[in-house]
Amino acid sequence: MGMTIIEKIIAAHAGRPVRPGDVVWMDLDVRSARDFGGANVVKNFRRHFPGEPLHDPATTFFTFDCNAPANTIPYAENQRLCRLFAREHGVRVFDVNRGIGSHVLIEEGVVKPGSTVVGTGSHFNIMGAVGAFGQGMGDSDIAYAFRFGRTWFEVPPTVKLVLEGLPGEDVTPRDVTFAVMRRLGSSGALGKAVEIYGPALERFDLSGRITLASQGTETGAVSFILPPSRELLEELGLGAEEAIAADEDAEYIEEIRIDISELEPLAAVPPSPTNIRPVRELSDVKVDAVFLGSCTNGRYEDLAAAAELLRGRKVAEGVNMFVVPATSRVYGRLLEEGLVDVFFRAGAVVSNPGCGGCASGQIGMTGTGEVMVSTSNRNFRGKQGNGLTYLASPVTAACSAVRGFITSKMED
Repeated sequence: MGMTIIEKIIAAHAGRPVRPGDVVWMDLDVRSARDFGGANVVKNFRRHFPGEPLHDPATTFFTFDCNAPANTIPYAENQRLCRLFAREHGVRVFDVNRGIGSHVLIEEGVVKPGSTVVGTGSHFNIMGAVGAFGQGMGDSDIAYAFRFGRTWFEVPPTVKLVLEGLPGEDVTPRDVTFAVMRRLGSSGALGKAVEIYGPALERFDLSGRITLASQGTETGAVSFILPPSRELLEELGLGAEEAIAADEDAEYIEEIRIDISELEPLAAVPPSPTNIRPVRELSDVKVDAVFLGSCTNGRYEDLAAAAELLRGRKVAEGVNMFVVPATSRVYGRLLEEGLVDVFFRAGAVVSNPGCGGCASGQIGMTGTGEVMVSTSNRNFRGKQGNGLTYLASPVTAACSAVRGFITSKMED
C-alpha cells in the first residue's frame, strides 16, 4: 500500500513504514529556536541536560526575527542568553540582521524536500512550501530535540486538495490561499496534513508556495505540503533526484476540489483569518495603516509587485505604510533594483528584515479604532495592535495604501 508525502517523510526518518495514527520516534534533520522562545529552550536544556552535548551543532540553529533588533531589555537579555549558549556549543546564529528564520533556513539550503524540521515558531510548517515537514513545538520539546536529534510524532491522515482551473491575472497566490482557507475554515484540516495539487500550483514560484504553505496553521492543519515542481527545484538549485512525491496508490482521508478559475481578489475580515470576503465588498472601509511583509508575504516577488504599483504614486494622506522584507537577501535585492527608493518616495517606512509587527515586535502596530490592511497571517485582536486588521494580498495592500480605502485596484 502506497504512502502520502508526509507518510514517506516520517517513514524515512523513523526507519519503518508508517500509517496514519502510528506514534513513532523520528530523526530530525534540522532543529531551530527563535529569539521568542529561544531563551526558554536554553533554560530547559541546562535544567534537564546540564553539561551534556547537543546532538549535532552543525544542524542546530538560532534565528532572531521576532524582535530584531531587540527594543526591550528582556528581549536583549534573551538574545544574549541564546548567543552565549550558541558560542558554548558551536551553534550558528542567524542574528537580528538576517530576517525570518524559516525563510533563512530555506534560502541557505538547510531545508530541502523531504527534510524534517522543528522550531519554536507556530508557522514552521511553512516548510511544506518546498515539500519538507516542518513543525512548531514547545520550548521543552525543542530542548529535547537539541539534545537527542529526534522527537515523537503521531502520523496524521492526509487530505488531497486539488485546485482546479487557472485564476485570472488580477488574482495573486494570496487570493488563492484565501480561497483554500474559505473552504477549510479554522478547523477543517484539524490534525491533518493537506497535499495540494493543480495547474495553478505549477505556476507558483517559491514566494507563492510559501504564501500558501504558511497559512496551514490557521486551518488547524499539521501542514500544507506542496510537491516540488521542476521549476522550484531549479530555483532552489536542486536536481530532479531531490523531488518527493506521493505514491500513486497513496490513501487519502478525503479529497477536496476547489475551482479557482472564477476567483476574484479576496481579504480576511477581522477577527478571523478564515473570515473571507471579496475585496470589492470592502470599499467602504477606510484605512489608517498598511503593513507589507511577514513570513506569508515578505518575499521579493511580493514586495516588488507592491512597489511597481506604488511607483510614481504617493501613500494617501493619513495612511501610514510599513514595509518589512522577510530576509536580508530580499532586502538586498530591493536595494539593488531601486525598489527601496520607490517605497521611500511613495511615503512608506521601510524597516530591517524580520517579522515586524506580525510578531507584535516592532514596526506595524495600530491603536484603538484604527484600521490596518496587512499581508500578515493573523488578524486576531491584539495581534498587530488594538485596531482592526484586514488581511490581504500585497497588491490589495498597495492599492489600499494609495487610495485610502480597501481596494485591489488603483483606478475604478
